[in-house]
Amino acid sequence: MEPRVGPAPDAAPQVRPYHHPAAGWGAAKSVTRVLVEERELVDGPRAIMRMNHENGGFDCPGCAWPDDTKGLRLDICENGIKHVTWEMTRKRVDRAFFAAHSVTELAGWSDYDLENQGRLTEPMAYDPESDHYVPISWKEAFEVVGAALRGLDDPNRASFYTSGRLGNEATFLYQLMARELGTNNLPDCSNMCHEASGRALQAALGTGKGTVDLKDWESADALFILGVNAASNAPRMLTALAEAERRGAQIVHVNPLVEAAATRTIVPHEFLDMALFKSTRTSTLNLQPRIGGDMALLRGMAKAVLEQSASDPKALDATFVERHTAGFEEYRALCAATPWEELERQSGLSRADILRAARVYTEADRSIVSWCLGLTQHEHGVDTVREIVNLLLLRGNIGREGAGPSPVRGHSNVQGNRTCGIDHRPTEAFLDRLADACGIDPPREHGLDTVRTIQAMRDGEVKVFVAMGGNFALAAPDTAATYAALRSCDLTVQVSTKLNRSHVVHGRAALILPCLGRTEKDHQRKGVQRTSVEDSMSMVHLSLGMKRPASPHLLSEPAIVAGMARAALPDSETPWDWYIEDYDRIRDTMAVALDGFEDFNRRVRLPLGFRIKQPARELVFLTPSGRAEFSTAALPDVVPEPGTLALGTMRSHDQWNTTIYSDDDRYRGVKNLRTLVFMNRADMRERGIVDMGAVDITSTAKDGSHRYLKGYTAVPYDIPRGCAAGYMPEMNVLCALGDYSTQSDQPIMKHVKVTIVPAAGG
Repeated sequence: MEPRVGPAPDAAPQVRPYHHPAAGWGAAKSVTRVLVEERELVDGPRAIMRMNHENGGFDCPGCAWPDDTKGLRLDICENGIKHVTWEMTRKRVDRAFFAAHSVTELAGWSDYDLENQGRLTEPMAYDPESDHYVPISWKEAFEVVGAALRGLDDPNRASFYTSGRLGNEATFLYQLMARELGTNNLPDCSNMCHEASGRALQAALGTGKGTVDLKDWESADALFILGVNAASNAPRMLTALAEAERRGAQIVHVNPLVEAAATRTIVPHEFLDMALFKSTRTSTLNLQPRIGGDMALLRGMAKAVLEQSASDPKALDATFVERHTAGFEEYRALCAATPWEELERQSGLSRADILRAARVYTEADRSIVSWCLGLTQHEHGVDTVREIVNLLLLRGNIGREGAGPSPVRGHSNVQGNRTCGIDHRPTEAFLDRLADACGIDPPREHGLDTVRTIQAMRDGEVKVFVAMGGNFALAAPDTAATYAALRSCDLTVQVSTKLNRSHVVHGRAALILPCLGRTEKDHQRKGVQRTSVEDSMSMVHLSLGMKRPASPHLLSEPAIVAGMARAALPDSETPWDWYIEDYDRIRDTMAVALDGFEDFNRRVRLPLGFRIKQPARELVFLTPSGRAEFSTAALPDVVPEPGTLALGTMRSHDQWNTTIYSDDDRYRGVKNLRTLVFMNRADMRERGIVDMGAVDITSTAKDGSHRYLKGYTAVPYDIPRGCAAGYMPEMNVLCALGDYSTQSDQPIMKHVKVTIVPAAGG
């Protein structure tokens, strides 16, 4: 059995319905607890008031929701403050810590306990004889990496992973190093979250990103939020939802679970509302489809629009469709041929519910559809996102103010990573510009994504694995297979701020390279440096760390990349050291190499930065037809087989990706418990499962193999029949490595086929 992920509970588990507004005083209380625990009651609030913006204000290093367009200084959220305070901790993991604890011992600790030890302070190397990490100089560490990479008989035997926290400048240097080495093995966290969004939008509109910005959110008449737990995943969205409700916009939430963000909120920076305990509604309609049923709902809405247009021509924007789209007649015929009975069966919703959502859509002049992993981590994720575009095209909701597709990204710079070159499937145009700008001959064959990197490590084809941030061992699917893959490597390199599971699940040789956090000053030869990030709506802005580094031995992420590159590519003509002296020099090269980054250094210093151009927003569609493309995919069968359930993994509220702050999940009424599964009460009765009873969970992979979790707690919850849900990363073990979408190559973590029975002997 693998070690527990969360902290050991200090009291008995409790589950009580949550009926309070999202954010508000509950968030304030939670933030205060974190500040007290990290002993940052003075420095914490001070840093938050001037976090990474030179003139004050909070630039969140957590999620990718855009900064407030009105210059609001307190556009902050509970999770953002937790993220910053977790990084600012005074606890340290130094050489004395590693001398006192073997890797075997640390492997038995919970992941909460590993991260809770504090900040890493100096580079460390694994010593197999003593089973301890021991200090190593930066020069020696870089030479270990360089020697391993130089010794490979094929550069494709190395893979370079990226989490979404890496800034644009380090991202650009990282992909440049990999490609100069000769590989496109650049897996990233997008391979596990929004790959489906990018592929769908690229196929339909000729862009891999959403077309809207925050001003569009402020002027939309209707907002459709699908597969998003905004209160935890993008809490600052609550401000936009509250403002939308006050101006009379319609807000439709679509999720198997009715989350707190889909009810009401008290926005923390609205001090009068806080004082008066005055909440604002954040929805006008909540729909609960079965897991995977969103595509059927969207097609049903489209069918309703087309049926209405027969008697009400205004329901369909025929002029837009004729001028700007391709494939409409085929799509119209597909909708007409799809029976309402099948739409109801696959969505798990009634025809009346689907028509209710369609009515909101047709009565709105301008609509935005927003979505997150609830739609993408499925076999049919690409088809579902394309169905969103189909619906938007019917009423011309592309390329005008207050309308369009809006994917909700997670990590603060996950979108910037892809923009700046982290892509295992680069286009020829990108590689041509990179070659001209940097004087290299980049490889042209596609590289490995996340799933295929794990498979290649397991099979001995990838020998060196480098991870810039993140906690790969926990974030990836099929925990046992991922652990075995990492342990099969000759060398694993983890660039990190805190101790985590990926440091104790390592290759035969292993390095921990500690880096500066986004909150910390980055001193280089030409002074304190700034880095840039891109939010989920394509705005690029500068971020300036303002805290003293946790240790004098930390290096910045760009400096670590440059150090590895110098050692691995001794004959390189790339001016690695010169770049690190002044990040403006990196940005000047990026301005030449990257489309949309022209005049980068000037534009990024504008008050809110700049927005990368979006051709589709201007009704320029870079598709084969030169038009927006309708999709005519068949509806998938998502109804569970008799006796089985569709299980989706998700985060708790007191968690950020794989970082877990406590065993609580305030918005779902859970306290002191993470090893649980939420179930429909009727499904529980059918299986003889009692409330809070112990259960065993078995997943069945595509290849027929099984994976198990034993002794979990069954929690009755308002979730559709045939569906279940539980927390990642604990439940990642249930998603087999081979269970990835054939459309996007994403692990199918939101649609795991399981059986749940009372625990043996329980």
